[in-house]
Amino acid sequence: MVNYPRWAIVMTVVVALLGVIYAAPNFFPQPEVVGEEMVEESSGLLPSKRMNLGLDLQGGSSLLLSVGVETAILETLEAVESSVRRELRKRGARIGYSGLRVEGRAIAFTLRNPADAEAARGRLTNIEDGFDLEIDDAVNFRLEMTEEAMAARRQSAVEQSIEIVRRRVDETGVAEPVIQQQGRDRILVQLPGIRDPERIKRLLGQTAKLAFHMVDESVSIPEAENGNLPAGSILLFGPEEEGRIPYVVRRTVEVGGDRLVDAQPTFQDGQPIVSFRFDTAGGRRFGELTAENVGRRLAIVLDRQVVSAPRIQTAIVGGSGIITGRFTVQEVNDLALVLRAGALPAPLTVLEERTVGPGLGADSIQAGKTASVIGLAAVVVFIIISYGLFGLMAAIALLFNLSLIVALLSVLQATLTLPGIAGIVLTIGMAVDANVLILERIKEEVRNGRTPISAIDSGYRRALTTIIDSNLTTLIAAILLFQFGTGPIKGFAVTLSIGIITSMFTALMVTRLFVVVWLRRRRPQTLPI
Repeated sequence: MVNYPRWAIVMTVVVALLGVIYAAPNFFPQPEVVGEEMVEESSGLLPSKRMNLGLDLQGGSSLLLSVGVETAILETLEAVESSVRRELRKRGARIGYSGLRVEGRAIAFTLRNPADAEAARGRLTNIEDGFDLEIDDAVNFRLEMTEEAMAARRQSAVEQSIEIVRRRVDETGVAEPVIQQQGRDRILVQLPGIRDPERIKRLLGQTAKLAFHMVDESVSIPEAENGNLPAGSILLFGPEEEGRIPYVVRRTVEVGGDRLVDAQPTFQDGQPIVSFRFDTAGGRRFGELTAENVGRRLAIVLDRQVVSAPRIQTAIVGGSGIITGRFTVQEVNDLALVLRAGALPAPLTVLEERTVGPGLGADSIQAGKTASVIGLAAVVVFIIISYGLFGLMAAIALLFNLSLIVALLSVLQATLTLPGIAGIVLTIGMAVDANVLILERIKEEVRNGRTPISAIDSGYRRALTTIIDSNLTTLIAAILLFQFGTGPIKGFAVTLSIGIITSMFTALMVTRLFVVVWLRRRRPQTLPI
């Protein structure tokens, strides 16, 4: 063990120096923010990455959201209702029916002619997975959604909502947000360093379901408001700021927002608007729709509210268009953002909101620094008093250990939380365990009459197995904490795992390098231990 190969010396020196270099940016002032852009302090080959501070250290906002899974199920039922209507109205083989409606967890209707029962059964048997077809008296049809299908739709709505929320939050530039499912239908969103939580709530609360419907001009608005709506039409309203103008539109979605591939804020005649672009299939359908309905009105509906209903002057080809309205610049930016991120499958409701001020985070950081310094000082004093020169070498290696922890957290862009600081403080105490095992073994070999070189060689060799065993068991516990823990527990597990790995490296490589260099230079007859 005392024979230290040249390659090992080079590797140890390089890793230790890289640890210092990559940890250094965390000890300089934060980069200044000019407007919305961050001015970097370093350039070229110098590292600039820092540890990300968690919500409890730099302040921010924490939201607990509820996913409206029942709305998602209702929309699925309405979509199946539209499919049933299309199947029964197929050209050339129309089947007469009445009372088509969503009833509880099913779609129900009554045939006008019992002789059409077999034809209707054939068309509806495989219309949608997860629905059971029931027929009563050969005329009363009922498509019931199964419990398995409802459970799958609920879970799908939550998973899709998490993904859409993540996209929207990422678009705002928030570093290292925590977005995870909590319970059956809730989402926890933690946003460190957020400056405008109200804007985030607006972004997350907007479903952003864009759809294009044809306006039904066969009925007057007063008749529609009195409930005299044609079959397959619904009554929607415009924005409040424009007086909530009523519109009767066809229920069928002609082109959906799921066909959007891009949306950008722009200006037209000095007014902020949103320009959008469809994919190939959506652009083709939009072109066909406008070509077939020249002279009719097309309603642009966002979250069941008619943004505008222009009259189609000519076919619109190319797969792009604009959304106009009384928008502010911020509203246009946010609308474009949510359209790019995609529509939520169900509305989100804020159940709980907590805001952590940066002052509280600063106090936490200061307390963590104080605990780290006190812990480090106590460990250094103890090990130097106990082992003299060898203890001093171990103390210097401990400083390299801390720099490696900070460097790895910076390079991996891990989020440091208050429990993470606790993990670092714990690592400081654990980092000397390996050194204590080695030095105690060396002391025993010296008492047994071995020469200095033989005692050091034997001490490192015999302590190696014990060091690996003790650290490996702790590392397994840390991995399990990370795997099954959430939030703060994971932060603690990350710093503890990194600390275990770096402490083994510094004890077996860095401290050993110091000892070997000292032995080769001094060639002592006795060991100062």
